[in-house]
Amino acid sequence: MALLVGGLVGAIFSLIHAVATIHFRADHVVSGTVLNLMAPALAVFLVKVLYNKGQTDNLTQTFGRFDFPLLANIPVIGDIFFKSTSLLGYLAIAFSFLAWFILFKTRFGLRLRSVGEHPQAADTLGINVYKMRYLGVVISGFLGGIGGAIYAQSISVNFSVTTIVGPGFIALAAMIFGKWNPVGAMLSSLFFGLSQSLAVIGSQLPFLQGVPAVYLQIAPYLLTIVVLAAFFGKAVAPKADGINYIKSK
Repeated sequence: MALLVGGLVGAIFSLIHAVATIHFRADHVVSGTVLNLMAPALAVFLVKVLYNKGQTDNLTQTFGRFDFPLLANIPVIGDIFFKSTSLLGYLAIAFSFLAWFILFKTRFGLRLRSVGEHPQAADTLGINVYKMRYLGVVISGFLGGIGGAIYAQSISVNFSVTTIVGPGFIALAAMIFGKWNPVGAMLSSLFFGLSQSLAVIGSQLPFLQGVPAVYLQIAPYLLTIVVLAAFFGKAVAPKADGINYIKSK
C-alpha cells in the first residue's frame, strides 16, 4: 500500500509538470524547479500538521532484510550478496533490464523514444506526441514516488526534513552518467550507492578508519559534481529533451 500511495503521489506531481510543459508549453527547467521547491515543503508541512512535530513516528513495519534460500549458504559470496540483504534492491536491478527491454524492443518503447528524439517525424507517422509525452512523464513520476516510498521504509525508517537530502539529484546524475539507458543508470546508481554506503560503514573498514566521517558523508555529492562536470557534455540526451512540441510547427 505504501508503495502504491507513494507512486500515486509521484504520478500526481509529475502530471502537474506534464500539464505545465506539454499543454501550456512552460519551460521544463522552471516547472521542474518549482515542483522541487514545492513538494518537499508541502511534505514537511503535512508532517507537522498530522504529527505535531518535525518528523513522523518510526515505522513499525519496514521492508526489512531477506535471506535468499540456498544462495545465502554459499561461503563468502552468500554472506556478502544474499544474506540479510534487500530484496527490493534486487527487484530494482531486475526492473532496469525490463525497462531496457520495453524502451528498446517494444512498440510502446520505440514510440516513446521517437517523441523524445524527433516528435515531428513521429507525428507524421500517426503517433500522438502529446499522449506519449504525458505517459512518459507520468510513468517516471510514478516510479520516482515508489523510489521515495522504498527509501523511507527501508533506509530512513521515518520521514522528516532530513530525509530529503538530495537523492533525486544523485539519481539525475546517475541517469546522465548512464547515458539515458536504464541498465547504465542502474550501474551508475550502484556506484553512487557504494559511495553512500561508505559513509555508513566506513569506520568499520580498516583502510578507511582514519578518514574523518564528514569526508565520507560528502563523498556522494562530491562524486555527483565530478560526474556531471566530466560526463555531461559527453552524454547525448534525446534531441527533443526539454523542448516543447508545437504541432503546427
